Amino acid sequence: MNHLMFLNLGTGEIIIIALIVLLLFGGKKIPELMKGVGKGVKNFKDGLNDVENEIKKDIKDDEKQDIVK
Repeated sequence: MNHLMFLNLGTGEIIIIALIVLLLFGGKKIPELMKGVGKGVKNFKDGLNDVENEIKKDIKDDEKQDIVK
């Protein structure tokens, strides 16, 4: 449960984080950084969906084998 504490951020904390990111990466690098983060998140979600689909397929195959027996 402690690992979910970061989701409880207020407006002030988000502004401070945004300013730190701006100082670290500069204004020109932030769009590139966000694009990379977006691609990473999309790839991660696609991977999760692939794993979920494989598990569902295996369950259906097992159910078909149980019916045949």
